[in-house]
Amino acid sequence: MTSMTCHNLEFFRTTTLDFGGCGCSSHSSFDRLHHVKDSKKGFLGGYNAGKLECCRRDVGRCRVFSTKSPETLLSGIVPGPPPVLDLKESTNPISLPNLFEDVADDLQALNKNLLSIVGAENPVLMSAAKQIFGAGGKRMRPALVFLVSRATAEIAGLKDLTKEHRRLAEIIEMIHTASLIHDDVLDESDLRRGKETVHQLYGTRVAVLAGDFMFAQSSWYLANLENIEVIKLISQVIKDFASGEIKQASSLFDCDVELDEYLIKSYYKTASLIAASTKGAAIFSGVDTDTSESMYQYGKNLGLSFQVVDDILDFTQSAEQLGKPAGSDLTKGNLTAPVIFALEKELKLRDIIASEFCETGSLEEAINVVKSSGGIEKARELAKEKADLAIQNLQCLPSSPYRLALEEFVKYNLERIA
Repeated sequence: MTSMTCHNLEFFRTTTLDFGGCGCSSHSSFDRLHHVKDSKKGFLGGYNAGKLECCRRDVGRCRVFSTKSPETLLSGIVPGPPPVLDLKESTNPISLPNLFEDVADDLQALNKNLLSIVGAENPVLMSAAKQIFGAGGKRMRPALVFLVSRATAEIAGLKDLTKEHRRLAEIIEMIHTASLIHDDVLDESDLRRGKETVHQLYGTRVAVLAGDFMFAQSSWYLANLENIEVIKLISQVIKDFASGEIKQASSLFDCDVELDEYLIKSYYKTASLIAASTKGAAIFSGVDTDTSESMYQYGKNLGLSFQVVDDILDFTQSAEQLGKPAGSDLTKGNLTAPVIFALEKELKLRDIIASEFCETGSLEEAINVVKSSGGIEKARELAKEKADLAIQNLQCLPSSPYRLALEEFVKYNLERIA
């Protein structure tokens, strides 16, 4: 009988675990023992603290590892909490082409299929789709689908991706594209990634219909996957998009908006789709519920970190770098993390925002106050906090180039504001 002591990383107390009954012998093919203590924080707090897995898959020995320290095969005492992200250690910036190199063929096939699954019934809709698909998008979401698919397929013993994995990636990109078209209409944005938006080129009516059509088309392909869990998961995302827009519209220029409200809105508008993408990929690999839930949490925390970084860049980059006017969210009264943190220290910022920037130079003054008050620095801390959680969520995966790429993507996101 083997005994092991591990540290609960959330509560800093120790627990002794007995693995004598885990079934790890030469006759067992795949057995697990889970020990979980969940930290019940707020809506978007930590996940699955202190979880151990004892597993075996067609090997002559049992591997015991902690989801809090991914590179260590435990043979005794867990050596304390896992390392957190430290961008100072990175000597070379991470590039997306290198990051997605292991799924480059998958992305190339996706790019070829996107226009064909939109359909060619209406030339105007096809032209609108070509405009948005060809506007220099990074294909981040389908790349995450492919990376999680391949990382979890190894657990399930799959030799290659299934057709469901590939179709899911296409559906996710269609949904994301539809949401961008509608976002640009609602925000009255003339530029997207440095190019004219669909509604600017074809008018609001065509843009709204193009977005609606792509939502409908993606829903049809989703239904044909015939997996009720994934259908529910992705359907909820479309509902979340609407909830996020309503929540944002109802709080414009509201200086009393709280950080939790901002995070919930960011979840609805950004993190929900990424979380559904990564969890859906794991579901189609056929892994256990704990692993698919960890992939959901990874996507959620990555998505929140990504949104906070985007909101920081709205203050720190130029219009040329952003591909849209700098400070555009603040101009429209959408108060993001840097502003919310700045409002805690600078009372005069409240008055400037409440005036809705009616005076000449008031917007520039507000931006300067946000920068000088420490709002951007505190937002950086928030982005890193969510990034650290995302890294921890990956620790249920075996070491592989795909898991490494998922970790590196988290670091790439933070490097945008380093």
